[in-house]
Amino acid sequence: MIEMTFTTDKGDIHYWINIDALNKDKELVFLPGLTADKRLFDKQIEYFEGKYPVFVWNAPGHATSWPFELSFSLADKARWLDEILKQNGFNNPIIIGQSMGGYVGQMYCQLFPDRIKGFIPIDSAPLQRKYFTSIELWLLKRMKPIYRHYPWKTLLKQGTDGVATSDYGRKLMHDMMMVYDGDQKRYAALSGHGFRILAEAIEANLPYEIKCSAMILCGTQDHAGSCIRYTKRWEKETGITTHWIEGAGHNSNTDKPEEINHLIEQFLNEKNSK
Repeated sequence: MIEMTFTTDKGDIHYWINIDALNKDKELVFLPGLTADKRLFDKQIEYFEGKYPVFVWNAPGHATSWPFELSFSLADKARWLDEILKQNGFNNPIIIGQSMGGYVGQMYCQLFPDRIKGFIPIDSAPLQRKYFTSIELWLLKRMKPIYRHYPWKTLLKQGTDGVATSDYGRKLMHDMMMVYDGDQKRYAALSGHGFRILAEAIEANLPYEIKCSAMILCGTQDHAGSCIRYTKRWEKETGITTHWIEGAGHNSNTDKPEEINHLIEQFLNEKNSK
């Protein structure tokens, strides 16, 4: 993987890419969730690098993509992503987004329906307004002070134990959260901003229709918010094939990487056969 940077008017985005691959008919774009960084997809990059062109980023404001002015929208993230992909010849992207990465993927579907060739949300949820209650959106826009004043040690423990069930997954999330150790103000600002732009994207009440091939992945032990409830309704209303990852938490790709990799590969093979 080669580290590169993309400059915006709000800061630099760091990303990693490898275009050398046996199969170049489609490209895999991995988007980590809120406060996580590129390491979230280490097991996927390790498995798919060389088979397909692969991309992963530290999202704006995250880890090395800092300093970054937190005044952007979810649509801005999707537009920056598209510019980066175009610059690197990614013309048939398949977006694989965990949690917040899945929301970026849906915004990408909204803005660039003719560009995206496949979408796999992992432990994410639909962006359509109809899925959310007003109180949920009200709370999403007011998370910054909660994270700012919550005891850091408790936040660190809940943030790691609450998103993963495996030792690997928990240690990895702990390591990613430790990027912000000693700077809880930055962590709170990043988290609060992420939840706020999510709420604003939902309130925009756009169709967020997924017209490309798609597959939903969700851990059976995902207790982050109401992800399981959202996913069940998402599956029922759209008919998108959903795989429940038994025993996995919110970061199911770190709890059951082999199973996730197999399902992604199966999805790619089905696309190749069509």
